[in-house]
Amino acid sequence: MNKPVPANLRALATDYDGTLAHDGNVNEPTLQALRRLKDAHFRLILVTGRELHELRAIFPQITWFDLAVMENGGVLYHPHTGEVEPLAAPPPSEFVANLHKRGLPLQVGKSIVATWEPHETVVLQTIKEMGLELQVIFNKGAVMILPSGVNKATGLRAAAERLNLTPEQIAGVGDAENDHAFLKICGYSVAVANALPAIREEVDYVTDRDHGDGVTELIERMLAQVNAFQ
Repeated sequence: MNKPVPANLRALATDYDGTLAHDGNVNEPTLQALRRLKDAHFRLILVTGRELHELRAIFPQITWFDLAVMENGGVLYHPHTGEVEPLAAPPPSEFVANLHKRGLPLQVGKSIVATWEPHETVVLQTIKEMGLELQVIFNKGAVMILPSGVNKATGLRAAAERLNLTPEQIAGVGDAENDHAFLKICGYSVAVANALPAIREEVDYVTDRDHGDGVTELIERMLAQVNAFQ
C-alpha cells in the first residue's frame, strides 16, 4: 500500500539512470521540478553508479545538487567546491590487470571496477583465485566490483552526515538492484513505475509515471505536503 509523504522530509536522494534519466537524458519537466524543490529549500543528493567524468559530460545540472554519491558509494562529489572525496579504497591494480589479461571490457574509477554481464563469472572466479575481499553488485546488466561493505547506502549515509541530515529526513527514489541498499535507509522510499518488481515490492510508494516523470510526481507530492502545513 502506498504511504503518504512524511512531514519531516528535508532532502531528495535520486538514482540517475532509469530513474531521473531515461536513456541517459533528463527531460525538461523533471529539471523544472528539481528546481522547484531546490527553491523550496530541500537538499538534492544524486546517488549513482556512474563515474564523475562521464556524468558531468551528459548532465551539467549536477551542479544543482548539494552532493553526489558516485561509483555506487565509492566516491562523494561536492559540486559547489569541485572536491572529490574518496569513500573507499582504490581497486587493486593487480586485480584490474588480471581482468584485462582475461579480455574483459572494463571501466575503472577511483573505487569501482565495472564490466557487463555475462562476465560476472570470470570476475567472481578472479576474486576467489586472488583471495580478495571484494563484492559484486548488479545493475540491469552492469556488473560493479567494489570493496566489501561499500554501496549506495554507505555513500548516502556519508552525504547525509555532511549535510547535517539523518536518513529518516530523506526521500529516496530508484529503479534497480543496486538501489535496494540506499532505499532501505531512507525515511520515505519510492520506486518509479519502470522499476524492477523486487524494488517496487519493498518501497513506501510506487509512482504512476516512469523515469523522470515519476521523480516529478514524487517532487509534486513532497511540495504538496509542504504547502499543506503552511
